[in-house]
Amino acid sequence: MSSNISERASTLSKSRRWAALAVLIFPVLLISVDNTVLSFAVPAMTEALSPTGNQLLWIIDIYALILAGLLVPMGSLGDRIGRRKLLLIGASGFAVVSAVAAFATDASQLIAARALLGIFGAMLMPATLSLIRTIFPDAVERRTAIAVWAAAFSGGAVLGPIVGGLLLEHFWWGSVFLMAVPMLLPLLIGGLILVPESKDPNPGRVDPISIVLIIFTLLPFTYAIKTFATAPWFISVAAVAVAIISGVSFVRRQLASTSPMLEMQLFKNPAFSGALMVNLIGVFSLVGFIYFVSQHLQLITGLSPIQAGLWMTPGLVLTMLFGLAAVALSRRFGSPNIMALGLIFSAVAYLLVLMAGTNASALMLMIAFAILGMGIGMTETLSNDMTLAAVPPSKAGAASAISETAYEVGSVMGVAVLGTILNSAYSAQLLVPGSLGQDQAQLARETLGGAHQVAAGLNATDAQALLASAAQAFDHGVLLTSTIAAALSLVAAVLVFRVIKPVFK
Repeated sequence: MSSNISERASTLSKSRRWAALAVLIFPVLLISVDNTVLSFAVPAMTEALSPTGNQLLWIIDIYALILAGLLVPMGSLGDRIGRRKLLLIGASGFAVVSAVAAFATDASQLIAARALLGIFGAMLMPATLSLIRTIFPDAVERRTAIAVWAAAFSGGAVLGPIVGGLLLEHFWWGSVFLMAVPMLLPLLIGGLILVPESKDPNPGRVDPISIVLIIFTLLPFTYAIKTFATAPWFISVAAVAVAIISGVSFVRRQLASTSPMLEMQLFKNPAFSGALMVNLIGVFSLVGFIYFVSQHLQLITGLSPIQAGLWMTPGLVLTMLFGLAAVALSRRFGSPNIMALGLIFSAVAYLLVLMAGTNASALMLMIAFAILGMGIGMTETLSNDMTLAAVPPSKAGAASAISETAYEVGSVMGVAVLGTILNSAYSAQLLVPGSLGQDQAQLARETLGGAHQVAAGLNATDAQALLASAAQAFDHGVLLTSTIAAALSLVAAVLVFRVIKPVFK
């Protein structure tokens, strides 16, 4: 079954394989640019749409949340109907909805548009990685291709702050969404010409019940995390219960099925499962860092969006370079050793933030982000390659979807967990001037951007006091989240040595 796909892929010339990879890079760049730009657009969106703190987190999270819930179903669908076909459908829908999102007039509309983007984004991501798996059957070529694929995430993250910063300085916040339209045109054209179609020659049936179960596993769980500080305790407990029941039911259904949507047997491979965990924790650390540092640089340090983007560029460039370097380093020192080193770098980056304390300088944050970027570049390239190498080409879509699900769950958790903890600590630490009305005080406590909005309408003395307290409260929250992220990175490094390295071949 797997040989059919491998043989078709191997008939492609070398130039055709790499040209196809170049086409597949565009959706990866788009997703990366979109995520980075959105973080930098938070202050402008806050001013224009006046979201609550919870709405702001949902604007950022809802896309990755919906995407994470649908990645496995969409990866399975691509195995059945064709991965290229699914990729082109997703690209078309993503471009249209991005244009709609650009003109949202309130937070609820933007949240709805971001949810639709998650549906179409779920068609893009597993398709790109699974097509790489089938286009490059040779292990050495595939690892290099995946390094380029992973580097595209960093490349997009580099472009995002710079291009997005220019747009935000000259246009309204919605302009950052319109970038999707020109970025997807090369994919729509080149995909038809250069990218070969591939699918599982013996696909199983589509299982709607499994699709519903996996969505009801991820969505309520993330909702519980996001709202635990504000919602009644019984709602959070009920959401977690729904997630656990749905997850257990999904696993049992897959084990009992003769044609499962998700091959649960794959998780018995320690290298496969360990690589997924490394992937998740690496992204968790990266997204959590970007969430706070983009706000700190703009709202506390006082940099413009383009200046903040330029300060973060060295770290993002190093993510790209070390992702490519990981291929050569892994051949000499072994993938597990390089993955563990990357995780240690991530922990060191967060420890530097802790050492800097409150009112950290832009230079210190840039150095910390550069070290973090080096670590993430190594871990993401090798964890994705290890995940794909463990499965036959016919199951590339499912394995890619699992890998991408780990990536997106890490992205969701990075903002949901660290963002919620940061917002809760900020709200608890903030001291508002007694002259503020109830509504003003509530807005100031919601987000750091909200405090700046309130300060704009106050006299100089009260404004200065509010902004000083807001900066102090925000940075106290950063120290708490940095401690959590550093500890998780060190735990993941131990996981690599204890679980992955002993069985890695």
